[in-house]
Amino acid sequence: MTTLLHIDASVRAAFNPNPNHNSISKNIAKRFISALQKQHAIDEYIYRDVGVNPPAFINQDWIGAVFTPEEKRTRSQKDLLALSDQLIAEVSAAHLIVISSPMYNYGMPAQLKAWFDQIIRINKTFDFDLARGDFPLQPLLSGKRLVIISSSGEFGFDTDGIRANQGHLVPHLRTLSK
Repeated sequence: MTTLLHIDASVRAAFNPNPNHNSISKNIAKRFISALQKQHAIDEYIYRDVGVNPPAFINQDWIGAVFTPEEKRTRSQKDLLALSDQLIAEVSAAHLIVISSPMYNYGMPAQLKAWFDQIIRINKTFDFDLARGDFPLQPLLSGKRLVIISSSGEFGFDTDGIRANQGHLVPHLRTLSK
């Protein structure tokens, strides 16, 4: 059984009245997933368009709820974490995660960062132990495949490109996805 989680982060639609405004990353992702489905059975497809429907930004109350032991959380704290719990369940269920995103201002769109902030939670997606020394964080949801589909208005952001040190989207995604 294969579950695919597809996250789109562009604020643009795949198809617009003016084709010059179509989302390149969304269109590439659609083609990739279509080709993938022709070669591999996808039993469940979970789609999130965080560019158009972004998750809420975390705030002080959210962080307070996260660090409150589960059995001591109030109803409002549980409600505050409900979306986070749902997003984590989607990531947990996925065997393959496809993230398509444009690079905005040399980095990740705020909407995609908000999604990561909702899913990166202690004792849910990572644990923390100072006994590990310099690397106290340990991922809890390893073993998933990640495909990153990115687009940018400029060129040369690849490893040996003339702007290699300016492209922060893919390195940031790789760091957060370990």
